[in-house]
Amino acid sequence: MKADETADARANLVILVGPTGVGKTDVSLCLAEELDAEIVSADSRLFYRGMDIGTAKPGPEARRGIPHHMIDIADPDEDYSCKRFEVETRRIIRDILGRGKAVIAVGGSGLYVKALTDGIFEGPGGDPDLRRSLGAEAGKKGKDHVWRMLAKVDPDKAAQIDPENLARVIRAIEVYRKTGTPMSQLEKQAEPIGIPHVKFGLTRNRKELYARINTRVDEMMNLGFLDEVASLTERGYSGAGAVKGSLGYSELLVHMDGLISIDRAVNLIKRNTRHFAKRQMTWFKKDKEVTWIDITGRSDHERIAAEILAVLRG
Repeated sequence: MKADETADARANLVILVGPTGVGKTDVSLCLAEELDAEIVSADSRLFYRGMDIGTAKPGPEARRGIPHHMIDIADPDEDYSCKRFEVETRRIIRDILGRGKAVIAVGGSGLYVKALTDGIFEGPGGDPDLRRSLGAEAGKKGKDHVWRMLAKVDPDKAAQIDPENLARVIRAIEVYRKTGTPMSQLEKQAEPIGIPHVKFGLTRNRKELYARINTRVDEMMNLGFLDEVASLTERGYSGAGAVKGSLGYSELLVHMDGLISIDRAVNLIKRNTRHFAKRQMTWFKKDKEVTWIDITGRSDHERIAAEILAVLRG
């Protein structure tokens, strides 16, 4: 089915979400072939050059000749903001649609998917002194203490943020202190994309998903993940936020510093990735626009794509 043949105009922008390791990439490729679509990544770690193995970035051959966008667009030490993603991705999507093709937006980064569809406000610049102060306070009194500071001034925003996500908690406090307005109120100024779209989510039962994550981490290590991190370190990127703050990379950096064994690092990567997948599902389950497809026990990606197409036609 070509994009101009679908009975539902919303099929021209399909958004595919789900936790890491669930199988979004394979299904999106099958779907793109059927819809004559181009793929736009909404995975915040695929932006960065040189971060390939640890992000499960699809290589040129794996892309099957289908144009992919928002991959390898920045160096690891660049500050690639969510607002920049919103602006650039929307421009790309409008360009693709203007050429008569469909778009499949694929990602597990919930905040970036939200930026794509709903928009986000462009907040004030950072305050390094405040960030250091709040970071030190979290170190002394715990992350929950800083989260409660946010809850006092912006309870709605606090309810959206995991207390463990200290960076986001601090940012929300920072915005309030610099503007005098709760971040949750400022976010209401965001502009929706204004393009009809449909969202699908892929899910598997927890046991199977976690097993897939564990297997994928082992495969990454066999492909040379440790060498990739060493290469980034040699190029001076070990302190870059994209590397230091990314799953897998941060754990291997700790190993390279001699603080933990490689076995311990791999086990931590698996555990932390499983926890991350759980948080992703918590985020996406709150989105009532998502039509969920349980693909437990399945690897028939073409048939899964066909089921999505059937919904689009229906």
